[in-house]
Amino acid sequence: MFPFPIAACRPLAAALFLAFVSGQAALAQDDPATQPPHYVGSETCTTCHEEATAHWIGSHHQLAWTMPGPDTVIADFDGTSFDGAGMHVEFSQDEDGYHAAVTEADGSRAAYDIHSVVGIAPLQQYLIETEPGKLQSFDVVWDAAKGEWYHLYGDNVLPPADGLHWTGPYKNWNARCAECHATGYKKNYDPATGRYQSTEVEIGVGCEACHGPGSAHVEWTTTQGSGPANASYGLVMSPDASPEDWIQQCGTCHSRREPLGDGNPMPGAPYHDNFRLLPLTPGLYHADGQILDEVYVLGSFLQSKMYDKGVTCTNCHDPHSMQLVAEGNTVCTQCHSPAGNPDFPSLPLKVFDGPEHTFHEPGTAGAECKNCHMVEQVYMGIDWRADHSFRIPRPDLDARTGAPDACTTCHTDRTPEWAAAEIQKRFPESTHRGSHYGTLFARAQRDPAGTQRGLIELAQDPVTPDIVRATALYLMTSAAGPRAADGTVALLDDPNPLVREHAIPLQGALPDQQAADRIAPLLRDPSRNVRLAALRSLLQLQSATLSPEAMADRDKVMAELSQSLGDRFDFPETQLVMGGMALSQRQFPAALSAFHRAVEMDPQLTDAWSLIIRLTAALQGPEAGQQQARAALAANPDVPALQELAAQLGITQP
Repeated sequence: MFPFPIAACRPLAAALFLAFVSGQAALAQDDPATQPPHYVGSETCTTCHEEATAHWIGSHHQLAWTMPGPDTVIADFDGTSFDGAGMHVEFSQDEDGYHAAVTEADGSRAAYDIHSVVGIAPLQQYLIETEPGKLQSFDVVWDAAKGEWYHLYGDNVLPPADGLHWTGPYKNWNARCAECHATGYKKNYDPATGRYQSTEVEIGVGCEACHGPGSAHVEWTTTQGSGPANASYGLVMSPDASPEDWIQQCGTCHSRREPLGDGNPMPGAPYHDNFRLLPLTPGLYHADGQILDEVYVLGSFLQSKMYDKGVTCTNCHDPHSMQLVAEGNTVCTQCHSPAGNPDFPSLPLKVFDGPEHTFHEPGTAGAECKNCHMVEQVYMGIDWRADHSFRIPRPDLDARTGAPDACTTCHTDRTPEWAAAEIQKRFPESTHRGSHYGTLFARAQRDPAGTQRGLIELAQDPVTPDIVRATALYLMTSAAGPRAADGTVALLDDPNPLVREHAIPLQGALPDQQAADRIAPLLRDPSRNVRLAALRSLLQLQSATLSPEAMADRDKVMAELSQSLGDRFDFPETQLVMGGMALSQRQFPAALSAFHRAVEMDPQLTDAWSLIIRLTAALQGPEAGQQQARAALAANPDVPALQELAAQLGITQP
C-alpha cells in the first residue's frame, strides 16, 4: 500500500480551498443595456478645474507611477552602485535611459533598463520589465532624504529562486500593485501564455481613479447641469457623495484587503462587493488593534471614535494634494478646541493644544497631538506611517496586551508602569482607563475556547466598532462550538457585512443540516463578500441537503468564484486553490498540474509541495514520491513538515 492514500490529500486540499475562497468572488458583469461612461484623461479635467489641478500636480497620487526622466527620477544613476543583501548593482544613465546591471546572490548577472518610476518620497522605487509586458518592483530603492541606495529587506539575502525575490510572483507589478498606482487599469493576463498585456488610461492616480470615467461629466457641462445627472454632476463619484461612500472609495487602495475580482472596480462600487477587508488579526495588528504590519490605514481608522462620529478622510487630508488641511496641531484643533466644530457637536469644548493637556513644553515633540494619539510604525525600511485609530495612550495595558504604548515609544528609558503612573497623576478623573478589547484579544489568541463568552458578548455589543466585533468572531472560530453558533446567530442579520461574514463560519459547529439551514439564506446576501463566506461554509457541510432554491443560489455563487479565480490565475495561491478543486473532483492529473504550477511560481509554497508529495506517492508509488520530496527539500531544506513527509517515505536527512 502506498504510504499516502489519495483520501489523505483531500482534507488539506479542501482546507486550502475553503480558506482561500472566503475572499474570492467575481465582479458582476456590466448590464449590456447600460453603457457606462468612458475615460477622458486628467488633461481634460485640468482645463476647467485649475485649483484642484494645482494641488494634484506633484502630489503622491500624481507621482504614484511615472515614466523615467529628469523631472521624475530623483536617484543618482550616474555610475553609482549598491552592495548588500547578497547583491551588487551598478546604476547608469545615457541617452537611451536609465539602467541597472545586477549581480545576484547566486552569481547570475543581467543588465536591465528602468521601465518606470514609483513614488517620490520618502523613497523612490523602480520597475523593470523582465519579460515583454511583465513589470517587477526592484528591491534596491532610493532614500530621498539621505540620497543613497538601500535594500528593502536590509541584509536579508533572497536568492532568485525565492518567491519573495524581486523577480518573484509577489513583486509582480501587474498583479500586485498597478491597480492602485494607475487610472483605468486592466491587468490582461493570459493564462495560456503566461503573458501580460496590461493597459491603463494613464499611469499615476488621476482624477478619474477616484471620480470615475468623466465623459458623462463633460457632457453635463455642455448642458449646464440640466437633465437627470444634475445631482451628481455626471460623475460616478460626485464630490457630494456621502461621507461613507468616500471612505470606502479611499479604502479601495488604502486598506489591507483581498480583491474579489480584478482589483480595479468602478469608483463608487460598494467596498464589500469588491474586497475582503482583513480584520484585526495577529500578525497584522497588535492585540489592542494598533497597526503592526503594513495595513494601509482603513482598518485602524474604522476602530476610531472619529469614524464613529462621522469624520472622513477629507476632514484632515486635502484629497488632491494629499497634504494635511492645516499645519501641525492645527489640523486637530479645527475640532478639538474651546470653540469646537458645529459639524461634530459631541466634542468637549476645552483646551487640548496646551500644557494643561499635553504636559509637555509647547513646540516640543511631546506637545504634538499625533505623537500621543497616532503612534507611527516604519515600513519599507524608512517609511513612517501613523496609526489612524486615534487612541488614547494606555500604558496600563502593556503587560496584558504586549502592545506598545505611545509614552514609552518616546521615553525609551522608562517603563510602561512609570508611564501609567504619570497618566494617573495627570488625569486622576479620567474615564478612559476601563476595560479594553485588547486584553480580551490577547487572551483569545492563547485560549480561544476559554475566552469564548467574552468574545460573544463583545461581538454582540452594538457600541463596539464593527471591525472589532468582526475580529471577536474571527478569534473564536478555531474553538467554536454550539454555544458560539447560537450566541452569534443573530449577527447573520447584522447591518455590517464584515460582521455577517465572520459570523457565518461559527454556524459550522452545529450539525450539518442545522448549520446549512442558517447559512444558505446568506447566499443571497447583497454583499458579495458575505455570499462567498456562505459558500465556503456550505462546502464543508457534507451531509447537509439544500433546497432546490438554495442549490441554485450556490451554483450562482460558485460561478462568481470561478470568474474570480480566472482574474487571479497569475497568483500562486490561486493555483493552489485550483488544485484543491480538481482534487475534490478526483481529477488527479489536473490537481498535480496546478500544484506544480504553484511551486513553479513560488518554490516556498510548502502546502503545495506537501500535496504534490502525497499525490505523487499515492498515484505513482513511493519512489516517485521520494523524488518530489527531494525537490521540495531542495527548495525548503528547513521546513519540519516536509522533513516529516520525506522521513515517512524513507528519505534520511543528512
